[in-house]
Amino acid sequence: MTAAEWPRPRRLTGAPLAFDAYWTGLDWTRLRKIVLRLQVRIAKAVRERRWGKAEALQWLLGRSGSAKLLAVRRVVTNRGKNTPGVDGVLWTTAKEMIRSARSLKRRGYRPDALRRVYIPKSNGKKRPLGIPTMQDRAMQALYRMALIPVAETMADPNSYGFRPKRSTADAIGQCFIALAKMHSPQWVLDADIKACFDRIDHAWLCRHVPMDEEVLRKWLKAGFVEDEVFHETEAGTPQGGIISPTLANVALDGLEAAAKAAVPRRGAKVNVIRYADDFVITGVSREILETKVIPAVHAFLDARGLHLSPEKTRLVHIEEGFDFLGFNVRKYDGKLLIKPAPKSVQAFLRTIRELVKKHVASPAEVLIRQLNSKLRGWGQYYRGVVAKETFYRIDKAIYGYLHRWMRRRHPGRPMTWIRRRYYRRIGTRSVFHTYVETRDGTRERLDLMSIGDIPIKRHVKVQAGATPYDPRYLDYFRRRWQRLSDRRKADRRHLSLVTAPW
Repeated sequence: MTAAEWPRPRRLTGAPLAFDAYWTGLDWTRLRKIVLRLQVRIAKAVRERRWGKAEALQWLLGRSGSAKLLAVRRVVTNRGKNTPGVDGVLWTTAKEMIRSARSLKRRGYRPDALRRVYIPKSNGKKRPLGIPTMQDRAMQALYRMALIPVAETMADPNSYGFRPKRSTADAIGQCFIALAKMHSPQWVLDADIKACFDRIDHAWLCRHVPMDEEVLRKWLKAGFVEDEVFHETEAGTPQGGIISPTLANVALDGLEAAAKAAVPRRGAKVNVIRYADDFVITGVSREILETKVIPAVHAFLDARGLHLSPEKTRLVHIEEGFDFLGFNVRKYDGKLLIKPAPKSVQAFLRTIRELVKKHVASPAEVLIRQLNSKLRGWGQYYRGVVAKETFYRIDKAIYGYLHRWMRRRHPGRPMTWIRRRYYRRIGTRSVFHTYVETRDGTRERLDLMSIGDIPIKRHVKVQAGATPYDPRYLDYFRRRWQRLSDRRKADRRHLSLVTAPW
């Protein structure tokens, strides 16, 4: 998009409807294609080791009107759109969004400090987040568009966290490939980096991240405000920033090569599977992992100011098993089974139990809709592994929670009356349900879904070297997306048939 295609201030100033019409009338598909063409050219230059051309194309992308509009759109459509930074500013009108896109310039740019907030972790501790202002988020989104094709082209083949077209299912699929066979490695280093985002060395990032060094240094040194007190930042990249996951991936790329180089002989069976700062490394023996791989990992991380977390890092035999990304990976009598981790199941049931208690006085419709949302999401996450037995146990536990919910709502009613009101028969089982009013005034039945009805289907892992910025893989990703879309449609048909009236 050229400068001539931007809205003219003299025509749009003081006319909110004109700004709204311009924003809503933008062809976002066309803008994404314009940006993607530049990103593909950047990736091609990196593959050809033409660093000067790659830098020039990054400069061009950072000044593209299409990229600026897309950066602002990402900020105002993601989950944090209602969370302001230290300035308290939110973009809510098309006029503010367009003017903000036009103001994304490198010259004179100075980021504000971050707003420090804390969110709870699964172990009871709190994780610090740094919330940038809307303007700084948009600048980070803009520069990330130029950085991501370089990061993707140079990334480790078996890195899966915070990367486009990759997911936890791909990481678990790689675990199955590396460990399932009879002659697969038997020992695993299950490791986690301690406070990865908070401790990455700023000097290392400024020297090695392929982006505008001055802008990057300003972000890293912006500091944060906590309880109205300003604090300087000496290390780390803040969790909460749009570009932070990409910076962390760039810092950790090369770990796979470093681990394999530490054991040059072919029979060592060293495999590295990484998701963000959580990774596992396989080896043919405990000795190789202890004496060769772990020192190489320490040396790799020390150069970046990072260290392994002692409480989350351990060496295990595959017969003992380990938890990774909420899954339990273990061999039973020589057969590898990947199941939902017991801790994840307990945490999910605890969430469901608290949700049911919270809605003791709410209409059944509200409870069913929220339960269906959580069950569908959790089931889709674990549908690619050995989870059917776990799904049935969860269904049984939920109906126990609902039994107590019904008894509390209707303490004076007999159980036969309660069953007639809340249950209906489908085949040989009872289904919790209610009736809801539709817009046309008719009543419609709303059923509680059974997570056990979600079919188990193995996930097809993404190719290790595939990136969406390489023209050779465009058809490959298009076919993957089509298969995923077809599978979702088939699942919806399956679930609708399961809950259909007999």
